[in-house]
Amino acid sequence: MKKIFRITAVVAAVAILGWCLFTFIEFEYAYIPPDRETRGKERNSAELLSVSSKAETGSDEQLKLGKKMFFAETFGNEVFFTDILGMFDGAFTLSNITKAIIQLHGEGTSSLKVEAAQSFQAGGVSIKKGDLIDTGLDVAKGTYVPLGVKFVVDEGRMKAGVSCAACHASVDGKGNVLPGIPNTDLNIGLILAMGSNSASYFTHTEMKNLREFMKKADEISKEKQQIQLPDAEKLEKFVDAEFVKWPRGSNDTTIDLENNPVQVSDSFTLGDQPYGWSGQGQVGPFKGLSALINNTHSQNMDAVSQSSISGPVLGIDKDVYLGTLLQRAAHKKYRYDPTSKETPSAFFAKVDPTPGVPGVNRMIPAATYPKISYLSSVGLLPSASGYKAWEQVNAMSAYTNSLQPPSTGLKTEAAVYEEGKRVFAKAGCISCHAGEYLTNNQLIKPGEIGTDPSRAAGFKRTEKYFTSPKMYPSDTPVPLPKHPKKEDLQLTPEQEKHLKLGWAHGNSSGAYKVPSLYGLYWSAPYLHDAGVAVGSKNELGVSNTLMQGKKADAVNSLQALVDSKLRRQVIEENLSDNRLRTAHISGNGHEFWVDETTGFTSREQQALIHYLLRFTDE
Repeated sequence: MKKIFRITAVVAAVAILGWCLFTFIEFEYAYIPPDRETRGKERNSAELLSVSSKAETGSDEQLKLGKKMFFAETFGNEVFFTDILGMFDGAFTLSNITKAIIQLHGEGTSSLKVEAAQSFQAGGVSIKKGDLIDTGLDVAKGTYVPLGVKFVVDEGRMKAGVSCAACHASVDGKGNVLPGIPNTDLNIGLILAMGSNSASYFTHTEMKNLREFMKKADEISKEKQQIQLPDAEKLEKFVDAEFVKWPRGSNDTTIDLENNPVQVSDSFTLGDQPYGWSGQGQVGPFKGLSALINNTHSQNMDAVSQSSISGPVLGIDKDVYLGTLLQRAAHKKYRYDPTSKETPSAFFAKVDPTPGVPGVNRMIPAATYPKISYLSSVGLLPSASGYKAWEQVNAMSAYTNSLQPPSTGLKTEAAVYEEGKRVFAKAGCISCHAGEYLTNNQLIKPGEIGTDPSRAAGFKRTEKYFTSPKMYPSDTPVPLPKHPKKEDLQLTPEQEKHLKLGWAHGNSSGAYKVPSLYGLYWSAPYLHDAGVAVGSKNELGVSNTLMQGKKADAVNSLQALVDSKLRRQVIEENLSDNRLRTAHISGNGHEFWVDETTGFTSREQQALIHYLLRFTDE
């Protein structure tokens, strides 16, 4: 059992010298904030039961576990991000991260500035050695690791992985932790692009045909037992250029071979079902929330896990897929030599840290493995030994359901607030954004909402390798018994209909969920593509805000969402930037105006904005 130690400034200083004290021991550390050091409210089980059903709540013990999982559990993804993708082997290094944190002298920050260890260039982005990289990583006051990052010493070397909190928690100006509030300036695309083997994440880019990068036309010569892989350098440069198109606070979350990032959502999940931007999380524990979390950890945190479905889903031979991921692996242990007579599958089997399941994360086969179901997009389930199947994922669901946003601090007169509430009803917003959490929990087809349709169909490819959902009973231990029990998940015709929409199966082109407006103040910019972004000084569009390291202002961005003239200006700015256009980011759609074109005054528009941003303060 690995021991967890609290990192101190002394330990962090040692890390800069090469982590030499830890060469022969194992340890791991991620920061889990005490309750007194967080803003916002984490409800206990009794409070949750008073406002929701048992299907959405957990025991106090489960909530405690969920918090630990949310802030510290990586399921071992430090192997993929450090040893395979090489996230810390380029301009962005672990020693320079630590150096930057030490220079904070115990003060927190909402965007850690890290000195570039080497020069980097991709897609118009140019960073010189010694420049400060504006990472967007948050560091809580008095701590020595970024929020949501776990440092691990394993196999005699330092590695790092990420937990939910890296994207779904933030710190305020005083260094206090804000659980559930998205890290809207986290520079995910740039951080990935700076890795030495970003190509291992190529399924999240605009990859129409892997043959474009092949040295020869034939992918596999079965007679010679040789595999023709993509040109490693050419593919790496292409993937890097794709990643730097992602706005801050956005991530591509599907393996549809299209570059269609979505903004990181908040984690105020209670009442916000179905889950995910396309509403794919609808069934299973916690009304589908656990299925969404499962997808995040089994698919997006370990590209190697997709090897079992690469053939039927992506149309890429398993050995070609594995070889593509591993031919530039950061650490020699996982680096495949294309000139060897050994197949990538045979090579990986010898170094696989988690034999028995595809990938390198700590996972178990889902009840439908190797097939995909509505519960698992890759047929796997993240779970560590000593827990029950679904136990860790369900605990995270219980915890995020317990989260409530903190006060916005906005000042609004009571009369203005009440007027905004009336405008909300009069303008018809309430027809979709109804109820306590301001959502009717429905799905809308892309043609109806008018937003870019690409991401709505993000799970369409999975239909090729799909089966009816099954689950392990809640008492199923991990590691799994030789013949674990499995239970069919019964679906109603109505559920089947909505699931086909969310997964874009059959003749469906997919859908977008009607999101809850709970905590809207904290989730600017708006729409799934983060396209409706306006800065605090009225900078218009993503290219003039997020791509410049400027946060979107909630008041100004929400005005652009409901004002037709302002929105047109935002869209024009977005479409003038080729990076955004080719990453499916425009800010189009959701044309429900509350302005002079629909008979509303400027005063009424502002009242609506302040009502929507402040209603969770009441």
